Parts: sequence; structure tokens; C-alpha cells
Amino acid sequence: MKIYLRHVMTIAWKDFLLEIRSKEVVLAVLVFSLLSIVVFNIAFDPTPRTVSMVAPGILWVALAFGGILGLSRAFALEVENGGFTGTLLTPIARDAFFFGKVISSFVFMAFVELILVPVMVILFDLNIPVFLFIIVSALALLAVSLVGTLFAAMAINTRAREILMPVLFLPVIIPALLASVECTEILFSGQSSINLSKWIGLLAVFDAVYLIVTPFCFGLVVSD
Repeated sequence: MKIYLRHVMTIAWKDFLLEIRSKEVVLAVLVFSLLSIVVFNIAFDPTPRTVSMVAPGILWVALAFGGILGLSRAFALEVENGGFTGTLLTPIARDAFFFGKVISSFVFMAFVELILVPVMVILFDLNIPVFLFIIVSALALLAVSLVGTLFAAMAINTRAREILMPVLFLPVIIPALLASVECTEILFSGQSSINLSKWIGLLAVFDAVYLIVTPFCFGLVVSD
């Protein structure tokens, strides 16, 4: 078990070091997400009612599409440098490789969200319950990282990977995104916590399903 965890953290740490040197993935996701939020802020009249309805969707759409961009670029760098094939030739378990990539993707997107949310608070004058929002964000980002890592690996060796990635990713992640939007809307509007617990529970169920299915499918994909 210790060896397995060491392999997982080695993969994640490798991605962290590559990103520190290149700054390509996080910078691309951050710029795209910030531009999306600013454009939406200009397009909509930021009344309190409109903000509570629109801001959650803006946040998660920006992060989802930013995740597509970031994961596609991260795996493209792996292939260009020969790291993807080289790692698969090592005795590291396929699921350890997968979870290492998931951890790095999760951390990158969490860093981006850490910058995006204060910007949204300023632009939309939001009042966010921090603890509950952290729980919702962690569950949502886990879902995006799990599904995104799987489909980025599937699309990486295809010619039309930039097109194929969102086509594969979005239909599968939409249920989790809808649950995330509902949770965030409840937090932004100050609705009953009973409704919030139902949506958080549903989001946790989606995470559990993704957590079981995606590493298994990843092993099949990279074996081919």
C-alpha cells in the first residue's frame, strides 16, 4: 500500500514540477475562466435575484470548460515529451498513474477556483458560506478531475482531440455539474439547508460512481 501511494504521489509531484516550470496549464485555465466570468458579468444585469440564479452556472461552466482546456494541454505535453508512454512502460499500476493525474488536476483547478471566487465575490457582490462552499467545490472538482482525466487520456492519441475531448466529457459530467450548480445556487441565495443536503448527497453519489468506473476504464484505455 505504501508503494502504491508513493507511486500516486510521484505522478502528481511530477505534474506539479512540470507546471511550475512551464506554467502552461494553470495559466491557460485561469485566463479562460476569468475572461468567461468578466464577459458574463458585462452581459447580465447584476441584480441580487439575477446573480443568485446566473452566477453558479457561470462559475461551473467556466471551470468545466477550463478543465477541458487544461487537461487536454496537460496530456498533450505528456505525449510531446514522451512521458505518457514512458510512464506506462514502468511497473507503476495503471490506476496509480490515473489517481496521480487526478490529484494534480484537482489541485490545479482548486488553485484556479481560489482566484476565481474572490473575483466573482467582487463583481457580483456575493455573500458565500465558506465552509459549505468548500465542501461543494471539493466534490464538484473531484468529479471534473476524474471524468476529465479519463477522457483526456482517451482523446490524446486522436487527430481531433481538441474536438473529441469536450464531446466525450460534457455528456458524462453534466449530471454532476447540474448538482454543483444547484448546490451553489442554494448557497448564494440563502435557501434552506435541507435542499442543500439533498443536492450534496446526489453530488457525492456521482463522485462515488465516477470513482469506481473511471480508473477501471482508464486501465482499459491505456492498455489498448
